Amino acid sequence: MEERLVADRAATLELVASLSADWDGVVDAAAQANVDDEHDPEGATIAFERARIEASLARARERLADIDDALGRLGDGTYGVCERCGGPIAVERLEARPSARTCFACASG
Repeated sequence: MEERLVADRAATLELVASLSADWDGVVDAAAQANVDDEHDPEGATIAFERARIEASLARARERLADIDDALGRLGDGTYGVCERCGGPIAVERLEARPSARTCFACASG
């Protein structure tokens, strides 16, 4: 599972870098444009794109933090142990979501 987490981390870092570059591009475009969202037809598009990228970037950073936490649990021997009930997290759940912190029963209830 460590290899998968490391690969997921690398892919997520690439996504964060790409989204950060997109963010910089949108910010630069907004600075160069007349950004009067109410009257400029491009202003609304830029604002929407900025919000979309910001949300995607926040999700990617959250995923990166989850992966880093999972790698930490691997290191300290608590990976695969439910943080709520202390029971094991099923392999199927970990395969579907390697950063899972809780077993299926605790996640559902």
